[in-house]
Amino acid sequence: MNVTPEARLDARYSDPEAGPPPWSEVERLISGAELFWISTVRPDGRPHVTPLPAVWSEGALHFCTGPEERKARNLAGNPHVVLTTGTNTWDRGYDVVVEGEAVRIADEARLRELAAAWEEKYGGFWHFEVRDGHFHHGPGHALVFSVAPRTVFGFGKGEPFSQTRWRFPGTGDAVSDEGA
Repeated sequence: MNVTPEARLDARYSDPEAGPPPWSEVERLISGAELFWISTVRPDGRPHVTPLPAVWSEGALHFCTGPEERKARNLAGNPHVVLTTGTNTWDRGYDVVVEGEAVRIADEARLRELAAAWEEKYGGFWHFEVRDGHFHHGPGHALVFSVAPRTVFGFGKGEPFSQTRWRFPGTGDAVSDEGA
């Protein structure tokens, strides 16, 4: 899904001279980010957040997790996730928040493509064998998920400060995402 989303700058939280960056620039930031923080929801409704590597491919973020890890168990009951990346500074950089639904990928041809993308991005440590609809690494195996963005928020920090929302067509999101 390579779709150009609709951008909307929120003037309430943006400097007067700010404008939304082009989607291609935000997509480049997402693609190049080495670490994301994934937020999932536990069965009792409490949030769970943990860092992980992810790969941007074909208009979606992809991550993997062991089937017994907390995030995998959370996703079994609620597939809605938020993936966040950026910098830990106040006055420089750009933060990106991707909201969507995690969908399991089990097609072995697609998994092989993603395994190659992981290795290209992160190096030899992230060499995965693909079989039985899973990534295999050493003695363990992992489920692979794809998150096509429903909404993406971008936060420009410094000169100028800005807040932008990108809404993807066809996501069917009836919930208002005004502001972050």
